[in-house]
Amino acid sequence: MDIQQIAKSLVADNKGILAADESFGTIEKRFQKINLESTEENRRIYRELLFTTPNVEEFISGVIMFDESTRQHSGDSRSFIQVLEDKGIIPGVKVDKGKVPLPGSPEEAVTEGLDGLRDRLKEYVGMGLKFTKWRGVIAIGDGLPTKNAVRANAHALARYAALAQEAGMVPIVEPEVLMDGTHDLEKCADVTAMTLDEVFSELMIAKVDLKGMLLKPNMVISGKDASKQASAEEVADATIEVFKKSVPSEVAGIVFLSGGQSAQEATKNLCEINRRNSGKHPWPLSFSFGRALQNEALETWHGDGNNWQHAQEAFYNAAKADAEARRGIC
Repeated sequence: MDIQQIAKSLVADNKGILAADESFGTIEKRFQKINLESTEENRRIYRELLFTTPNVEEFISGVIMFDESTRQHSGDSRSFIQVLEDKGIIPGVKVDKGKVPLPGSPEEAVTEGLDGLRDRLKEYVGMGLKFTKWRGVIAIGDGLPTKNAVRANAHALARYAALAQEAGMVPIVEPEVLMDGTHDLEKCADVTAMTLDEVFSELMIAKVDLKGMLLKPNMVISGKDASKQASAEEVADATIEVFKKSVPSEVAGIVFLSGGQSAQEATKNLCEINRRNSGKHPWPLSFSFGRALQNEALETWHGDGNNWQHAQEAFYNAAKADAEARRGIC
C-alpha cells in the first residue's frame, strides 16, 4: 500500500488507533500505580497482553509502539510487529525523542529528534513499520503560548512529516494543546486554531501530502482546573468549529488524543463530536487513545498472570466503546 492507502486504512470505519508508545518514564509512572516494577520483561508482558487481545482487531486499526516494543517478541517468539500484522493491525512507531525546554522561554517546550531521523526511518521501514508519530506540546498560561513556541513546534512537526513521507511512512502529526490550567473553552479554541493554522502553514511549505498523513489533535476542552467545565455538547461544537476553519479537507483523517481526560470523558466527547456533526465535516473523526484505552486493562491485570483474560476483556470492551463513539453511539 502507498501512504494514502495506509492513511485511509488507519481511519477505516469502526476503528481507531491504540497509542502504546509510552516512554520509559511514563510507563514507570503507570506501573507504580499498580506496584509493579518497570523492567523490560514486565513492559514486554504488558504489551503482549494488549497486542494479543482476541478480536481487538475489530476495533483497532493500528498500534503506535515505543522503540523498545518494536524489537520485542511475544511468548511464541513472534516479533510484536508480526503479532500485529497477523491480526491485520498496522504497526507504527513514535519517532520523537521527547520535549525539552524552549530556549528563551523555558516554561514552554519543543520536541527533539530530527537529528538522525532519516536513518532511523529507513531502519523502521526495513523492520516492517508503516506509520510514525511525533508530538509537539503547546501550553496555555499567563502570556502563553508564545508565537515562538507555536512556530518552533509547527516547524519540527512539518520537517518530521516530510521525512516520514520521504521514507514511505504515514506521519501522524500531533500538536497537543495541553489541558493543564484554568483557561476556559474559548481560550482553548483560540490557541488550538492558532496552533493548527501554523502547523498546516508549515506542512504546506514542506510539501507534505495531506492525503497521506493523519492529524492527532486535542479536543477543544476547558482547562482541567477551570471553574466551569464545558459539557460534551459544547466540546463537540467548539471542536468542529475550529477544525472546519483550520484543517484542510484533504487531510486523510483526524485521530483525537485523550490528553489527560478520563476514559469516560474522552469516549463521551468523541461520541458527541461524531453524533452532533455527522455528515458535516470532510474527514473521518476517530481516536488514537493511550491511557484512556489502557487504564482499566492495566488495573485489572495488576501484574498478575491470573488476571490476563479479564484484563484483555477490559481492553477489548474499551476499544469497542470507542469504536461505537466513532459512530456517534453513546
